[in-house]
Amino acid sequence: MLIIVLSILQSLPGLPAFSWLVSTALPALLVAIPVIFAPEIRRALERLGRAGSMFSMGSDATEIELTVRAIVAAAQRLSDLHIGALIVMERTTPLDEYIETGVNINARISSEMLQQIFYPNTPLHDGAVIITNGQIMAAACVMPLSSSGTLSRSFDRQLGLRHRAALGISEVSDAVAIVVSEETGAISVTHNGRMIRRLDRSRLTNILMAFHRPRVSRIGPPWLNRMVSWITNVGNQMRGR
Repeated sequence: MLIIVLSILQSLPGLPAFSWLVSTALPALLVAIPVIFAPEIRRALERLGRAGSMFSMGSDATEIELTVRAIVAAAQRLSDLHIGALIVMERTTPLDEYIETGVNINARISSEMLQQIFYPNTPLHDGAVIITNGQIMAAACVMPLSSSGTLSRSFDRQLGLRHRAALGISEVSDAVAIVVSEETGAISVTHNGRMIRRLDRSRLTNILMAFHRPRVSRIGPPWLNRMVSWITNVGNQMRGR
């Protein structure tokens, strides 16, 4: 839009100085804009290419449930023992570059395996575990720290690097991160640069399963979406009768 507006202004008569400035700066803008806004452009293209909000761990509901159950059980046990943990669930955005920073495991997920990884003073306890398609791909992975300043408020300053890393990976991808605080044992979930804190076992299960449910895409103006929804509901009622 910026380039189009500048081109229109350049074509207007009576602005020779402005036309010269635009013709001189336009080639540099064509290179500078993609470089400056590279993260935003990548994020927009990723969202455009998503076909829903499903985990990339397969469509088998039983497999999803088993994976969520193992993560919840491990998080609850680690919370009871006040053992810190960071578990990242890959969704549609590949996390290969972060998997390469850790130790490759490629093992079937289980609650016992996750607890053993994060047990204090073990070689893999420091860092994040990345889960893909029901598999623990790697442990001790390095996550990007949040740059949004969300945790800079006074009542969030006590949160450590795990929480900042969880927010960071949720800002650069659509991954879901589960954090267990070593100090308080509180369980938190981050997604899309936001954090939900102080979760119990039931709420954690519901949230993780909710991220698996596909979203219904809305195409067109709101009145068209409401009309389609109304027709669908009427059709379902008629079939029920």
